[in-house]
Amino acid sequence: MRLGILGGTFNPPHLGHLVCAQEAYRELQLDQVMLIPAGIPPHKPVEAEPGPQHRLELCRLATRDDDRFTVSDLELRRDGPSYTVDTLDALREHGPTNELFLILGGDIAAGLTQWHRPERVLELARVAVAKRRGTPKAAVQQALDTLHAGDRATFFAMPRIGISSTMVRRRVRAGQPIRYFVPDGVVEYIERHGLYGAPARS
Repeated sequence: MRLGILGGTFNPPHLGHLVCAQEAYRELQLDQVMLIPAGIPPHKPVEAEPGPQHRLELCRLATRDDDRFTVSDLELRRDGPSYTVDTLDALREHGPTNELFLILGGDIAAGLTQWHRPERVLELARVAVAKRRGTPKAAVQQALDTLHAGDRATFFAMPRIGISSTMVRRRVRAGQPIRYFVPDGVVEYIERHGLYGAPARS
């Protein structure tokens, strides 16, 4: 199986995440894309953390009608920082014949040299890089060359979508609508549970 891995805090998941997953699925001819919400991100805390289980459920609701996508709680079940290398090791152990594609934005991929055990990450998975304005392809290639993995990246086109989780949370706090920024199930869950400062519904 050609399996795409899309990690992140997903706080909350929005249409930009889903479009990224879809374009990677299409352009790389993947069999499935797995969303993996981080338990404890190693570099910075989850901003306005509603709770890992809420973020997991938001991912499940965001993808529930699309069998191209699946959601894993692998990082939420593991103690300590959610290092990508540990996640990939676990996925390789459970599916040794799977071909893994780690889906990253160009800005994140350009910083691969700063990751925990980046050489092992690139042994376990190919990097699928979403081409985004602001991060030159050359910067990504330089990072890969530094890690002696210049042939381990595949670039795919990603439409420019000006949605971020920060923006969604800000709109919720301000009482502004978030419909069409996130899937309907995500809207309903946020409202029902009063996440991100939304008034909880009885």
